Amino acid sequence: MIIKFQKRLVLKIAAGVVLTSFGYAGVAQKKELTDEQFFKGNFKGIIQSLPTVASWTDNSHYLIIKDGKTYIGDAVKGTEILQETTPTVQASSKTTVFIKGKDVFARLNNADVQLTNDSILEANPTLSPDGNFVAYTKKNDLYTVNLATKKETRLTADGSDVILNGYASWVYMEEILGRATAYKAYWWSPDSKHIAYFRSDQSMVPEFIITDAPGLHGVVEKTRYPKVGDPNPEVKVGIVSPEGGSTVWADFNQKDDQYFGMPYWKPDGNALLVQWMNRLQNSLIIYEINNNTGAKKEFYSENQKTWIDLDNNDRVHFLSNGKGFVLQSDATGWKHLYYHDLTGKRINAITAGKFTVTDVNYIDEKKDIVYFSARSRENTARKDFYRVNLNGKNLQRLSFGEFNHNVSVSPDGTYFVTNYSNVSSPPRLALVSNKGKVLKELGDSRAADFDKYTLAKTEFIRVKSDDSLYDLPMKVLWPANMDTRKKYPVLISIYGGPNAGTALDTWTLSGTQQFYAKEGLIQVVMDHRASGHFGKEGVNYMYHNLGYWEMKDYTTMVKWLIANGNADPAKICITGFSYGGYMSCYAVTYGADVFTHAMAGGSVTDWTLYDSHYTERFMGTPANNPEGYKTSSVLTYADKYKGMLQLVHGNIDDNVHMQNTIQFASRLQDLKKDFEYMTYSGGRHGWGGNKGFHFQNLKTKFIYKYLLEKVVPIGLLK
Repeated sequence: MIIKFQKRLVLKIAAGVVLTSFGYAGVAQKKELTDEQFFKGNFKGIIQSLPTVASWTDNSHYLIIKDGKTYIGDAVKGTEILQETTPTVQASSKTTVFIKGKDVFARLNNADVQLTNDSILEANPTLSPDGNFVAYTKKNDLYTVNLATKKETRLTADGSDVILNGYASWVYMEEILGRATAYKAYWWSPDSKHIAYFRSDQSMVPEFIITDAPGLHGVVEKTRYPKVGDPNPEVKVGIVSPEGGSTVWADFNQKDDQYFGMPYWKPDGNALLVQWMNRLQNSLIIYEINNNTGAKKEFYSENQKTWIDLDNNDRVHFLSNGKGFVLQSDATGWKHLYYHDLTGKRINAITAGKFTVTDVNYIDEKKDIVYFSARSRENTARKDFYRVNLNGKNLQRLSFGEFNHNVSVSPDGTYFVTNYSNVSSPPRLALVSNKGKVLKELGDSRAADFDKYTLAKTEFIRVKSDDSLYDLPMKVLWPANMDTRKKYPVLISIYGGPNAGTALDTWTLSGTQQFYAKEGLIQVVMDHRASGHFGKEGVNYMYHNLGYWEMKDYTTMVKWLIANGNADPAKICITGFSYGGYMSCYAVTYGADVFTHAMAGGSVTDWTLYDSHYTERFMGTPANNPEGYKTSSVLTYADKYKGMLQLVHGNIDDNVHMQNTIQFASRLQDLKKDFEYMTYSGGRHGWGGNKGFHFQNLKTKFIYKYLLEKVVPIGLLK
């Protein structure tokens, strides 16, 4: 056995000293990865698929899929029984609804029933809770159809290109309700007696024109898109019967400069809770709306010095026993849970401290126990699973070890299955009791040959911020067989936005990344103080000041890599898309003394060019924060640009308009600066197909030309 020893390096990290080695004490019989593994990502024999827990069938049984076969797991007995045959599918009374062609269909008793039949496209069909009606929108009006009689009822009558009933405007879909809603802006009451909906008047919202060049005359798209300071859509909140009749309007003045968040029906359906927020987005009031009169009364309120997120669909969790609800709030600087009664009065805090609750997984109302996931109190780069009494006592961590945990909880909270890993440990699956006892290992993604191959080393590192307030997280994939006498180019992949961290202590394995490590590239994912690791307390640093703190913390980590990690200061490349594109452009302008190269896609280059709700949440308006808009703009620092930048954008990006890239490119041209530039016809905020492969190849070629200074291996191109 031949063993190679390499000099150890002392890494001064956070509050302690950690000894590590950039090279492996490699043993001769270890195998190197093959081209099949590098270029095609075929890691068969090294890594295998984990079993999948498809669902819990009851409080102690779960369906687990292994190698394409389904087993019934028994959490009590610890057994798994193969389902030899697929159970006979019996006629189900459960109805599902969908669009086929342009019409609404229902699947009832395994048969498809057509409910509408016209030439107009319907959208977002939703079944009423009692199964008697389907609601949907058509030409921006709200309709229902009775399943028994197939009678269609038009609930609104003024829908047009600028009046939207039950259908969201662009900015509400993108920033408040969420893309998953597919523009749906109506909500059934639990008792099926009412439908709440938004009526949006966007006639005052400026149109943004997008063009592309296919065919003979090209195409033109027009979108009502409010940029910062522009008028927003005027929204009214209505309540209507599914059988028709007059709408009851909630008592708001639609002319006020305001936003409405996702509404909540009270469990009995007797009142609607509407989230209201001012244009500055620092005051949230939840109003209780009377279904019959539209009268409102304050149910809950919250104010912050910076902003409050409105796009929080999980803010309220009602208890089915009617005793109250659990509310999530980050008003203390950390997102926590609070117990309120049904009048909105707070009873007590359920969680507290310097950690962030991410999900409420289950509430055991009989035992008054809340099960929740949170960024680990021990390591913010991991997620852990906890239980706590509803009165805030007896907090207990249920997940185990130094791992990141993603859990699936049984219906009564007695058991949970966790998928867990960290940077050095591939994912495993385990069944655990609600006392935190591991009952059974269900799967391991390490295959038989895992220990026979040499993989480049990944480490999770903490670097102290310049002001010593935060231990900044960084995930580093070091070059294979690293020689501490050499300098290596660095590729930093980031997103960078507020509360949008990506540096997590989780396992990753990619053929391309492993090949880059073999080629001698240091690959890094890093997060700043406002990325979410340090709660709202950290995110608040970005208020009226986008760009500055991200770049300050990124610079600190890069300087650490140069001083301690053999990074080549002449080859520091950063890459990202969307907000990550913004940070990449900002890095080679404002941060050009540290960052030498960048690849930027779909980039915001000046925040006056992005939408009202997202941008003003953090930046205010150009009228009340002119200096902030100036210092956050890439255009402001274009004269500092040096090195090399690759700018990429989709021609018909309706989210971050190509206008951003065009204006930055124009500024660089006026300054006679060199850069690379590529656009993609038909590309929106991302694109696939061969254009997607072309984009990947473009970045690969950039890395080889400027960082590795080698010819691109043929197998690496898509």
